[in-house]
Amino acid sequence: MTLLAVVELGRGPVPVDTPVLYADDEGLLRGRAVFETLRVYAGTPFRLEAHLDRLAGSAARLGLPAPDRAGFEEAATAAVAASGEGDLVLRFLWSAGREGAGRPVGIALASTLPAGLEELRARGLRLDVVEWAPGALAGAKSTSYAANMAAQAQAQRHGADDALLVDPADVVLEAPTSNVWLREGDLLVTPALELPILAGITRAALLELAPAGGYAVEEAVFVLDRLVAADEVFTSSSVREVMPVTAIGGAPVGDGVPGPAAAALERALRVAAGYPLTR
Repeated sequence: MTLLAVVELGRGPVPVDTPVLYADDEGLLRGRAVFETLRVYAGTPFRLEAHLDRLAGSAARLGLPAPDRAGFEEAATAAVAASGEGDLVLRFLWSAGREGAGRPVGIALASTLPAGLEELRARGLRLDVVEWAPGALAGAKSTSYAANMAAQAQAQRHGADDALLVDPADVVLEAPTSNVWLREGDLLVTPALELPILAGITRAALLELAPAGGYAVEEAVFVLDRLVAADEVFTSSSVREVMPVTAIGGAPVGDGVPGPAAAALERALRVAAGYPLTR
């Protein structure tokens, strides 16, 4: 992704190469910061209010002051306008600020979409299974994402595209930056929020959209064997949207090609965002 615009709350747009955090910022020193990542479709951030709600919930989990909601709404508008693009990745950062200062820092960043998303969607993800021991902040979007990125890097070293996180009892959790789904006939199942996983905004959107496509939906606790045996598997996230999974641990999922539910839900998600697919 290429950074196109930076907006600091209370300061406004700044050149993308201008530093906006100090070296003693607690987000950098101790990971005392939270973030959100969302898609912008044709200039409109998708489910902005839900993302700001989750940002506030994550801040509360870390003991940070409540984010400046109005400030982030204004910064989002300014960042999208300054980017000069309509289809973007928009990220919010809310940090504790400089050590001992007690003044949080809020930033909105607008970037290009990652390259190759549609090619990856056409091929499908290959997931590598990684055993996972979630920490106390599981479910909060803190910037302490080093463990998630280490799991993803491990999967990529094994020739996969991403990691599938399971607990020591083989219960399926999530991917490092995505929620996980399986399809059995007309039933879609995703891990329940009683598990230590993130309550994805795109996950919530798919729970609303799936019934109109003829799918029943269920939130449940299930093990890896059920996922591997499913007719279809896919992930959901703001940036990748609905991404089919064609292999887990080197074994094909279903027929080893992207399945129909992922394609149908991808179309429904784009329509809900006011940005229909053309294919």
